[in-house]
Amino acid sequence: MATLDTDTIAAIATAPGRGGIGIIRVSGPNTKSISQSITQTVLNPRYAHYGDFFETENNIKKSLDSGIAIFFPGPHSFTGEDVLEIQAHGGPVLLDLLLTEIISCGARLARPGEFSERAFLNNKIDLAQAEAIADLIDSVSEQSARNAFRSLQGEFSKKIQTLIDALIDLRMYVEAAIDFPEEEIDFLADSKVSNDLKAIQEKLQEVFTQAKQGALLQEGMTVVIAGKPNAGKSSLLNALSGKDSAIVTQIEGTTRDVLRETIQIDGMPLHIVDTAGLRESPDIVEKEGIRRAWNEIENADRILLVVDSNEEKEKVAREGEKEQPTAMLAKLAPELGKQLNRLDHITVIHNKCDLVAKPAQLIDSDPTHIHLSAKQAEGIELLQEHLKQVMGYNEAGEGGFTARRRHLLALEQAEHYLNAGERQLTQYGAGELLAEDLRLCQQALAEITGEFTPDDLLGKIFSSFCIGK
Repeated sequence: MATLDTDTIAAIATAPGRGGIGIIRVSGPNTKSISQSITQTVLNPRYAHYGDFFETENNIKKSLDSGIAIFFPGPHSFTGEDVLEIQAHGGPVLLDLLLTEIISCGARLARPGEFSERAFLNNKIDLAQAEAIADLIDSVSEQSARNAFRSLQGEFSKKIQTLIDALIDLRMYVEAAIDFPEEEIDFLADSKVSNDLKAIQEKLQEVFTQAKQGALLQEGMTVVIAGKPNAGKSSLLNALSGKDSAIVTQIEGTTRDVLRETIQIDGMPLHIVDTAGLRESPDIVEKEGIRRAWNEIENADRILLVVDSNEEKEKVAREGEKEQPTAMLAKLAPELGKQLNRLDHITVIHNKCDLVAKPAQLIDSDPTHIHLSAKQAEGIELLQEHLKQVMGYNEAGEGGFTARRRHLLALEQAEHYLNAGERQLTQYGAGELLAEDLRLCQQALAEITGEFTPDDLLGKIFSSFCIGK
């Protein structure tokens, strides 16, 4: 576990730019003396003092600005240390002058996320709550903001702690039976172990489902629109985003770079990526666009393979058969089969259905086929519902919370250890191996709240925070 610095840290906590109010935060052992130097008075704890802020020039104190100063003595503060909050006028030059004066009084510039990191290390919040602070700031929808606030209040952490407590109780029972064999507890005959294990597995699955929903609402999913030139990819991007984000012409190869739009479907963030048409091209610029398109395709959560229904109709009339999705993919580029070894994250979009007099419809198969007209905005609702379904989206209730990919990985790992422990119990009656799997499961869950977390992971997590938090 990381150790606390003894430095006093300071940072501007408000966003860059001009505003009516700008906030500077200070935390650490020198905070009290800094507050007296800046305000030229002794601040009462947790009391809003209005007055001047001073700077030192040639050993003379000069008034620099006026505003509100609040002193929070540790441990009853956000970081658990002495904390000073200065609310000044929000000009960037003025805030820089105040921050420079604070640093000259014995502080240093805070690293990104260092205030939250100190709160975590001083046991004021756990790691999941600390991450919820950043998630609340970065929320892109109303529901994700509400979920992040519930996580900050400890909703997610309480669910994890409930699981850990149940695991500890089961571990105590199992390990007691191992250490005191004279009690003659038979693991196979005693239903308590199997019943408790089953209950923990069910609870873990419930939390995992909620966490996936929380991660989806926070991070959204990336949908890449791919296909041949002139299939209507840019028109589909415009239809989904509800605006003319991409230039649409009859000229093949109009889109030469990656275009991105972020929209919301019932509160779910959707990151849509339009790509250059996939084909062989001698044009250097278009070739670079196609290369970038493949990079996006490889990292997509979902691929919308757009084909021209009019072109399909002509091909069927000419050759008497419809091209299969695998054949479509193979013809787009020879290397596609090597890069995408599965079809379970591809949806085939038959665009321009209005030109072949076909109704908008969804055909549930493997892969899913959707007939629509991007230009006429017919069938877009079908596509939106399909995207919600494939990502497992459900409208979040009051008990939702935010989650991150690392949380999902930890929950998956915990589930793996529980399942392994169940096999040790039912197939081999091996109490010692069951106890070890339960210990590993507990450790995986404890990584979510930070009870067992490597220092390098802590550094990576807090470095993604904004300065001043």
